Amino acid sequence: MTDKQKHATAYWKENLKYLIILLSVWFVVSYGAGILFKDALNNIRLGGFKLGFWFAQQGSIYVFVILIFVYVRLMNKLDKKYGFDE
Repeated sequence: MTDKQKHATAYWKENLKYLIILLSVWFVVSYGAGILFKDALNNIRLGGFKLGFWFAQQGSIYVFVILIFVYVRLMNKLDKKYGFDE
């Protein structure tokens, strides 16, 4: 395996690590907070709405958009680290 291939393999391993972490966060927020932990979260109110309802309707979308920006930032850092930035 050449140095370039090792470099690319390390880049993709780190990229997959970021993807797994961010998708896990999204899953926990959307499925966990919106469905599994709904009853416990409904004891808390946010803007007049029960928190479990809010996460199911709005919160998971907001978290997903935030995670997109986090992923872009992480990938920009990763590209610079491995010399793939433009």
